Amino acid sequence: MIKAILVFNNHGKPRLSKFYQYFNEDMQQQIIKETFQLVSKRDDNVCNFLEGGSLIGGSDYKLIYRHYATLYFVFCVDSSESELGILDLIQVFVETLDKCFENVCELDLIFHVDKVHYILNELVMGGMVLETNMSEILTRIEEQNKLEKLEAGITAAPARAVSAVKNMNLSQQIKDIKLPDLPQAIKDLKF
Repeated sequence: MIKAILVFNNHGKPRLSKFYQYFNEDMQQQIIKETFQLVSKRDDNVCNFLEGGSLIGGSDYKLIYRHYATLYFVFCVDSSESELGILDLIQVFVETLDKCFENVCELDLIFHVDKVHYILNELVMGGMVLETNMSEILTRIEEQNKLEKLEAGITAAPARAVSAVKNMNLSQQIKDIKLPDLPQAIKDLKF
């Protein structure tokens, strides 16, 4: 089972953190810091698996990570997970992000955090791997984008109606209405 998914930059700033086991916020920050210290010290030519830190379960858990450009993608898993399977999952996650954001970068993770979490939730839910087929994930993301566009159209309808009324220039049309001379109109009325 996956215990946590962490993404941080080369300076240890968290860009995404998803914990599948409860930790209070202070503990989460300490785990991120400890994980960064463990992972960032490692040379690029060593394997991408190491024993979990003391805060996240020690030797019962493994940290499996990949370093892409300025970002570390770290999955903390228990012994029931395959290291190579998790490495593949990290690759699928990064490639999916890359397809969705067209050359994903750190700023995409900062400014589109809701979309990144949606993508992550298509892969992993509750610490269990749901989907590893990137084309299936991309199909779900495209469906979500269509729903968002449709919803944006529906919610924008009142604003479009107000805009249309403003464009009609009703105040000028009211001024242009020719009313009959009221005193003459009253005289012409026959009771």
